[in-house]
Amino acid sequence: MRWLTRIVPIVCFLTIVGFALAQQSASDKTQAKAPAKKTSSPDTAYIAKALTAAPPAVAKGAGVARMDKDGKMEMLRPSKNGFTCMVMGDIMCADANSLAFFDAVIKKQAAPTKLGMTYMLRGDHGASNTDPSATKKTADNHWVVTGPHIMIVGAAVKDLGLPDSADADPTKPYIMWPNTPYAHAMIPVARSATPATSSNAPSETKDKR
Repeated sequence: MRWLTRIVPIVCFLTIVGFALAQQSASDKTQAKAPAKKTSSPDTAYIAKALTAAPPAVAKGAGVARMDKDGKMEMLRPSKNGFTCMVMGDIMCADANSLAFFDAVIKKQAAPTKLGMTYMLRGDHGASNTDPSATKKTADNHWVVTGPHIMIVGAAVKDLGLPDSADADPTKPYIMWPNTPYAHAMIPVARSATPATSSNAPSETKDKR
């Protein structure tokens, strides 16, 4: 979501946008000629974790990307359905339109109008609901932590009629970053599920390989 903090760290997340979009638009024929690297045990564990962001039907054909310690992106698995999953502090699986939206946010460009969807079924670590560029909680930036959810971006979001208060209730659908060009919908999907911030969520230390 994110996104600047929803996606922790957002800057790192958006670094992969260009790569992910190119990967998602590649044809199956091209992908067959340039298969993803053969995975090792650490890769297998990372892929499995990244795919938990999405429901099984989406995860089955989703690509998986990872940023290495030098800041370079590598595609561990090509996308067959337009979604790319990754672990960037938060665990997410986004389509091309969502990636384009997040790219616009970080570059402070006009928000794309096309409908996009991102799955975050492991929840998030939180974000300011009023400042898209915030990276940590402050006394007045309306920090909100959302459990398992789906993010919807695009011009149509404004017509959903969702609450747009700065102090959002993350157990119900709401608009994040209301009254900004980057407003998008947050749709909780499992109120009883465990958020990414809980003690039994995989640690970020283990995630970094």
